[in-house]
Order: sequence, then C-alpha cells, then structure tokens
Amino acid sequence: MANLVVSYPRQEGAQFDADYYRDTHIPLVESAWGPCGLTGAEILWPADGEQSNAAMVVLRFRDAAAIDAAMTAPGTAEVMADIAKFTDIGPVIYRTA
Repeated sequence: MANLVVSYPRQEGAQFDADYYRDTHIPLVESAWGPCGLTGAEILWPADGEQSNAAMVVLRFRDAAAIDAAMTAPGTAEVMADIAKFTDIGPVIYRTA
C-alpha cells in the first residue's frame, strides 16, 4: 500500500470550505482515481483552531504504481482545478512508499 497525504496549512486570511471539500471534492477524487487504484480516502479534521492545518486527507492506493497512474489520469486536471473552488491554500503533498 502507498499513500498520498495532502494537507492544507492554515494561512491568515485564507479560506477553506470544509463542506465543499467533504461533499464535492473528495467524491471527485474518488471518482477520478478509483479506477487507477485508489482504495480509500480519510479526511482528518483539526481538533481545534490551534492546529496548523485546515484539513488533511490520507489517500490510500493499492501501490506506488497506482499513484503514478492517478497522477497522469484523464480526471487529474479536473481534480486539481477543483481545488480553487474550496480553498486558496496551496496543498502540501507527502507521498509514502
């Protein structure tokens, strides 16, 4: 199994629409990358306003090749373009082996 951990670091004045993220963006990710080997998505919400991230998600893939396939999949451009609809924070992506 391999993962992408995507975090959205809090920034003063930045916006993050948690409802859109949960209800629209993550289902879009699952639809676009499921056929590539995405096996699950777990959103991690901050326990309080003192946390350094507005949100994080752990995207679980079958293996590293599945992540590579997702990054070049036809739906990836739509996934990336959708980010602007829920936040103006640039995501930080951490890839595990």
